[in-house]
Amino acid sequence: MGFQHIWMVIGVALKNWPGPLSQLTRLRISGLENVSSSSFATKERIGEKVRLSYLFLECTSRIGHDGQLVKDEEGIPEEQQRQIEEIFNELHPPSSLENLVIRWYFGQRLPSWMMSTAIVPLGSLRVLMMDDLVSCSELPNGLCQLPCLELLQIVCAPAIKRIGPEFLQPNHHSHHHSQVGVPFPRLSKLKFNDLVDWEEWEWEEQVKAMPILEELILKKCKLRHVPPGLAFHSTALKILGIYDVKHLRSLENFTSVVHLDVFRNTDLERISNLPKLQKLIIIECPKMKVLEGMPALHKLDLEDYDMQTLPRYLQDIKPGHLLLDCSLWLLTSIAAGKHGPEWDKFSHAQQVKAYADDEGIPRKWYMLYTRDPFRFKTNISRSDITQGGTRGLLTLKHAPRR
Repeated sequence: MGFQHIWMVIGVALKNWPGPLSQLTRLRISGLENVSSSSFATKERIGEKVRLSYLFLECTSRIGHDGQLVKDEEGIPEEQQRQIEEIFNELHPPSSLENLVIRWYFGQRLPSWMMSTAIVPLGSLRVLMMDDLVSCSELPNGLCQLPCLELLQIVCAPAIKRIGPEFLQPNHHSHHHSQVGVPFPRLSKLKFNDLVDWEEWEWEEQVKAMPILEELILKKCKLRHVPPGLAFHSTALKILGIYDVKHLRSLENFTSVVHLDVFRNTDLERISNLPKLQKLIIIECPKMKVLEGMPALHKLDLEDYDMQTLPRYLQDIKPGHLLLDCSLWLLTSIAAGKHGPEWDKFSHAQQVKAYADDEGIPRKWYMLYTRDPFRFKTNISRSDITQGGTRGLLTLKHAPRR
C-alpha cells in the first residue's frame, strides 16, 4: 500500500514515532497529554508533510456520559491545560489538510492556528470535527474565514455558554474589518451537539454569513432564541433539526427549509412561516400550540405517548399525510371516527395512519383513514370504542364498516 496509506497511531511512546514521512496522507496521534513538552511536536514537523489530507489529534477522555467532567476530577490543573495548549499550538498542519478531527482536548483555548490571524495553514480544510472539548469556553474566531470548509461539527463542549459575534466577525469591534468575503463561504453542514450549557447565539440580521448552508443540527443545549441573522440569511437551508433544546419557544421565518425535525423540546410552543416546508416531525413537544404558515406541508409525523387528546394545531394545517404514534387510550378515541371527539382535528388530511403499542409489540393497534376516496379501517373492536376503554381489544382481520 505504501506510506501514503499508513496510519500513524502514537500513544504514550510518542518519542518512537519514526520521523518525517513526506508521503504520509493520513495521520492519527493519540495520548497527547502524555507528551512532556512541545518539542516532540516541533520535531515531527507535521506542517512539512505536504501530502497530509487527514489528521486526527486525540487526548484521553475527561468527560463522562452526562457531558461533564468525570466524578473523580474536580477540575483540570492550569499547568496541564497550558501544556496541552502548547503541544497543539506546535502541531501546525500543512496547507494540504482537508479533514481534521480533534477529540478529548482539555485546553482552555483551541490551537492558535485556528485563529483569524493564522488561517493560512487551514486553507484547504473541508471537514472539521471537534468532540469532547471539556474546558473550551469559546470557539476560535478564524473558522469563519476558511475558504473551503464544508462541514463543521462540535460535539460535547460543556463550558460553552455563548457564541458571540466574533464567531462570524473576528474583528467585530473595529469599524474596518480586515475580513475579506462572506463568513463561512462554503459551509453546507453545521452541527452543534451536547453543548449542555449553551444559552446564547449572537448573529444580527446585518451580518451576512453561511450563504450555502443546507443542513443545521442543534442538539442538547439551552438555547433560548434562534439568532435573527440565521433565519434571515440561511436562504439555502433545507434541513433543520432541533433536538432536546431547552427554553426555546419558537421557530420562525426559515423560508427555505423543506424538512424540519423537532424532538423533545420541552418549551417549544410555536412553529410558523416556513412556506417551503414539506415534511415535519414532532416528537414529545408537549407545549406546542401553534403551527402556521406552512402551505407546502405534505407530511406530518407526530409522536407522543402522553397526549390525552390530539393537539388543536392540527386543525390549522393541511398535511397530505399524517402519521400518529400515541397511547392506546387516545388511539381508541381516534378510532371512533366521525362519532368521536378527535374527528375534526384529523379528517381534513388526505391520509392518516395512527398507531399504538401494546404488550411490547410496536404498533400493534392501528387506524387507517383516507379522505378521498373515503376509507376508514381499524383493528380496535367496536365494543371498546363504544365503551371508550381499552379492555378486551381484539385484533380484527377486517375493519368494521362505518
